[in-house]
Amino acid sequence: MKINPYLLLFCTTFSLFMFSQDMQKGFAYLEAGEYQNAELFFQNILNDHAQNKTARLCFGRAVGLNGNPEKATAIFINLLENYNDDFEVKLNYGESLLWNDKFEEAKKYFKILVNEEPKSFPALLSYANTLSNLKEYENALIYVDKALVVKPNNLNALNSKKYMYLGYAYQKQQQQEYTQAENLLKENLRLFNNDIDTLLNLANLYLISDQLEKAKECYNLIAEQPGQKITALNGLALVSHLNRKEKDALKISKEAFDGLTSMNEAQTQQTTERYIQALIWNKKYKTARSLIRDLILTKPNQNWVLALRATLNTYKGDFKKSLKDYNTILTNDSISFDGNLGKANAQKALGLYNDAYRAVYKTLSIFKNQKDAENFVNILDKQFTPFFETKTTYSFDNGNNEAFTETTNVTVPLSTKLQVNGLYSYRNSKNKVTTNKAKANNLLFGFNYLLHPKIAIKTNIGVTDVNAKTTNYTQFLTNIVFKTKPFKLQTLDLGYKREWQDFNADLLNREIVQNTLYANYNVNSNFNLGWYTQYNYSWQNDSNQKHLLFTSVYYNLFDKPLLKTGLNYQYITFKDQVPVIYFSPEKFNVVEVFVDLVKNQTGKWFYNLNLATGLQFVEDQERQNTFRFQGKLGYNISNRFTANLFGLHSDIASATAAGFNFSEIGFKLKWYLCATPLFMKSKNETH
Repeated sequence: MKINPYLLLFCTTFSLFMFSQDMQKGFAYLEAGEYQNAELFFQNILNDHAQNKTARLCFGRAVGLNGNPEKATAIFINLLENYNDDFEVKLNYGESLLWNDKFEEAKKYFKILVNEEPKSFPALLSYANTLSNLKEYENALIYVDKALVVKPNNLNALNSKKYMYLGYAYQKQQQQEYTQAENLLKENLRLFNNDIDTLLNLANLYLISDQLEKAKECYNLIAEQPGQKITALNGLALVSHLNRKEKDALKISKEAFDGLTSMNEAQTQQTTERYIQALIWNKKYKTARSLIRDLILTKPNQNWVLALRATLNTYKGDFKKSLKDYNTILTNDSISFDGNLGKANAQKALGLYNDAYRAVYKTLSIFKNQKDAENFVNILDKQFTPFFETKTTYSFDNGNNEAFTETTNVTVPLSTKLQVNGLYSYRNSKNKVTTNKAKANNLLFGFNYLLHPKIAIKTNIGVTDVNAKTTNYTQFLTNIVFKTKPFKLQTLDLGYKREWQDFNADLLNREIVQNTLYANYNVNSNFNLGWYTQYNYSWQNDSNQKHLLFTSVYYNLFDKPLLKTGLNYQYITFKDQVPVIYFSPEKFNVVEVFVDLVKNQTGKWFYNLNLATGLQFVEDQERQNTFRFQGKLGYNISNRFTANLFGLHSDIASATAAGFNFSEIGFKLKWYLCATPLFMKSKNETH
């Protein structure tokens, strides 16, 4: 029987059509991302049609996208053996390289495909995405634009382009090239109007680069986008915190927390986290602790909850508990940023400096150029960097005494535990009435050693050489003190000091040696209240003895800048009264109120202003008003050079050995001799 060739062609075409229709279900699985079902479907097709190219391609894609990229590559290699000139097979093989994270290999392969088919949209887009994965964003943008020329407004290409801009901007941000990062994000907003991802990245850039007003504007724009109000409020709360407006931060974050209605878990977590942080910033520890306890019960061992508890304990000064939580976080996720940098902070606070170095360098090995971690390293380095300090003062009092003093100090840390120092001072004093003059040269050497994270010893031993009107002598000077942290938020110093009374020329002529045992005790609290006490017992070579007690209760009104106020009390008694020689009452009492304003050295300018006024009682005399002023204004000329001017005035009798009025003015220079500690072998290793 003769077969009709047209009938044969019809039957073949019909069969292929029906076979294609049979595979539509598999295509739908791939399109919907149901890769497990797609893999099973095309496996069944291949059981009956083992050499069907389309089924083999689709099976390879399903296998690769279902988490087995190496097997997928092997499938496409086999296909290439059968269809070595088939461009579609080549494209799929190239894509399988991306699934295997073989980006360098994929880059070379797609470059060949792009040269082979310069107008191929999938080749151009895949090549662009490969370059993006390699963080070669500039070239990636060139090729994604070429892909968009072939297929204008293609959603996949546009989406790739958006994330290329985001990645490129983040790269610039990490390199601290903030202006370039800002320009890239703004270009992304021009292309993708009010894109939330881009706006959030731009706001974060402004936060990192300390452009807080711009960050605020960005979050306000985000708030106008549908469904983004709570996200914006969380950002605005952080802006307020960075602007040191903690009450505003709490108000904003509470609005976001109270407005939570969405079942979006990520947004709920972010908002809850920000609200608890705001409570901690405002020292509302009881409420924060209660919320954290509830979270621990419902979400045990989750890192973000553990981080909140660690933050709370850090603010409360319980660094051991913080460290325990950070270690748990790192057990759960060894590359956690909060875990690694939080651990470094806790270890630094506990005096575990080498451990802190290791933790922060691990952070930087994971998060390259991360600004907070780099700032932490800079602060830690400065603590152990050799420095030279010189101070010049001029003082005078109403007893016609005046003095000019020069002091030079060099401190060289040899490790995180041991530092050595040398000090030289010169003092030239005279009295205009008695015409007494005296010059004193002091030379001391010493060391500080950390015996234990909570115990350090500081010692200085040296000599003084005095050349006075009626005498010359050389004697020993000593100062030894144990500095301890007996309990949380407490410090206790115990020391012994041997010195010469060198306040004025008359005293230097009398060669009065004073030995002093002293104790300083300070207690802070989590509710802004503090208490400082000092006790001195002194005995002198003129047989006199002195007891001094000073105690101060203070309250911190603000943190940044620090503003505190309080009440001081001072009591002094001498065994013998020798008022002609020096101020030595049998009993002396001072009560005063004070205000202290301090801005630390984190910015260019820093200052300190202390004002106190009260009453003093000398023996049985009538009470007298007192006033005391002390001020400092400084400027960080560079990261390694600092200068400041200072002055003080006091009319408290105990401030001087010869009267009731004393003033001093001067300036101080400090220069860090190196960029990093001497004992650092490299930027990421200590010994």
